[in-house]
Amino acid sequence: MGSIIKNRYLILRRISQFTILFLYFTANYFGWKILVGNLSFSKFLDAIPLADPYAVLQMIFAGALISSNLIIGVLVVLFIYGIIGGRAFCSWVCPVNLITDLAAFVRRKTHHEKDNLVSTQKIKKFRYFFLVVLLILSTITGAAAFEFISPIGIFTRAVAFSVGFSWVWLLVIFIFDAFVLKNGWCGHICPVGATYSLIGAKSIIRVYHNKENCTNCGECLMICPENQVLSPVINKKSDFIKGIECTNCGRCIEVCNDNALKFTLRYLIKQKGEKNEKTSN
Repeated sequence: MGSIIKNRYLILRRISQFTILFLYFTANYFGWKILVGNLSFSKFLDAIPLADPYAVLQMIFAGALISSNLIIGVLVVLFIYGIIGGRAFCSWVCPVNLITDLAAFVRRKTHHEKDNLVSTQKIKKFRYFFLVVLLILSTITGAAAFEFISPIGIFTRAVAFSVGFSWVWLLVIFIFDAFVLKNGWCGHICPVGATYSLIGAKSIIRVYHNKENCTNCGECLMICPENQVLSPVINKKSDFIKGIECTNCGRCIEVCNDNALKFTLRYLIKQKGEKNEKTSN
């Protein structure tokens, strides 16, 4: 029971990811109408459209006409992830996270914790550059450029339609993350993750760090796939994690034995800080 409680967010994330894949599968094979489509464009309960903002943005750059359903779908997604944290998509929804988390586990077990290609902090912003390049390519080619190589779409189609060859590209990502570059795909390349980082820049739900409880053990920094968002705060000050690349995965909370990290609401922290400041004055 203790292990389950300790890994509660990991378990909940897996339930979320597998449930979404299961619903796409049953929509294709059994005609269920709970969640139909893929992670680029879906319909929930055959009524609520959901559209990936980056996929639609590529379509716009490619010169495609955008339907009202797509526009509504984008607005729904922007609203949801604008509140809960854009990159929650990466850790709670995206199926590629299953592969990259497994690669991270293998990396730790084979003692490849350190980045053995280049200093990754220097190339963390490449994903934003790649995001723009793909939009330019979409304009040149007249098609959504990333959708041809997107492992997110490949994974979803592989599950829904039992496409065999597509798994090769997913295996490449696993090997890349496990043995070449730590958090290589999600943390340095994926333009969808970069898009959701921007979407959730002002999100309400955030991880909060309590400096008084922190013993600077470093466990959170070791497990976090985007530890640059923790570095400015851990053992330095009590504050929420402001970095837009935070995936709200909850792993830092789970490994913290000091009870120094927790999920909370940004506006409550701000109110608390203002109240403490008035009291001290």
